[in-house]
Amino acid sequence: MGKIQLRQVRKSFGDVHVIPGIDLDIEDGEFVVFVGPSGCGKSTLLRLIAGLEDTSAGVIEIDGKDATHLPPAKRGLAMVFQSYALYPHMTVRKNIAFPLKMAGMDQAEQERRVERAAAVLNLGSYLDRRPGQLSGGQRQRVAIGRAIVREPAAFLFDEPLSNLDAALRVGMRQEISELHQSLKTTMIYVTHDQVEAMTMADKIVVLNAGRIEQVGSPLTLYHQPCNIFVAGFIGSPKMNFVSGAEAARHNAHTIGIRPEHITVGDGPWEGVVGLSEHLGSDSFIKVDVPGLGIINVRGPGELGVHHGDRIRLNPDPARIHRFDQDGKALA
Repeated sequence: MGKIQLRQVRKSFGDVHVIPGIDLDIEDGEFVVFVGPSGCGKSTLLRLIAGLEDTSAGVIEIDGKDATHLPPAKRGLAMVFQSYALYPHMTVRKNIAFPLKMAGMDQAEQERRVERAAAVLNLGSYLDRRPGQLSGGQRQRVAIGRAIVREPAAFLFDEPLSNLDAALRVGMRQEISELHQSLKTTMIYVTHDQVEAMTMADKIVVLNAGRIEQVGSPLTLYHQPCNIFVAGFIGSPKMNFVSGAEAARHNAHTIGIRPEHITVGDGPWEGVVGLSEHLGSDSFIKVDVPGLGIINVRGPGELGVHHGDRIRLNPDPARIHRFDQDGKALA
């Protein structure tokens, strides 16, 4: 079991309130992603759950039991860090088995668990190598294997892919998602990359300045952001925001429209193409529309427009998001 509940959890460093007060339920078996800009408190929140930081107030429950003041080793959780934290002089086998050895587990059970983790992570042929002989992706899999053998109630991942190049990140995203489907264990994953959040999560927690802005499925946050912050953070490229007369026409303080919900052709907005990027399957263009500013458009690869072209844009009326003067979404 791996249900985790936070009740008015707070964290302060002196007069600085990093986490002003958070309530959150994480259900057993969920893949939950904490996402937000740098400094929003997502890693601090993860460390509070892990017990690596003490709470200033509030309660953390794991499977219905108060774990607020339990040391990390007693919480039944396993953490995977951004840095792999592997022992360079030990083989992969010994690195994976290390927490079991420290716990005094008998040798036969250690070997059973190591072999099982190696099979899940396709590390069987690397067990007798040392970390220096492995790629970054393989080293990250060893770090995950060291967490798996503990058979924890939940896995905690703190930006585990940020040290990998783009191609390896995509591959490791898929491997961690498949691992979750296989183990069916609760996973909490911290990232600043909203693409990782959208592709991996059952539930996303969007954080800003230590507060939860919105909690929901990836598609809920994409289609129904509760405010301008979430609307601008979720989605790539980012949502376009327009104020002034155009927003007033929609009875809003600000309106938002995603680049993929604007088509080139007949439409009410006219402007000049600035930067254009053609990536094969997609085209990304920036259009300077008088009175509105720069509008980002995502279209098909054969969009056929170039720098300096004067074009018309048609935002899908059904996909326009409206926000009030406080930035909250309007119905």
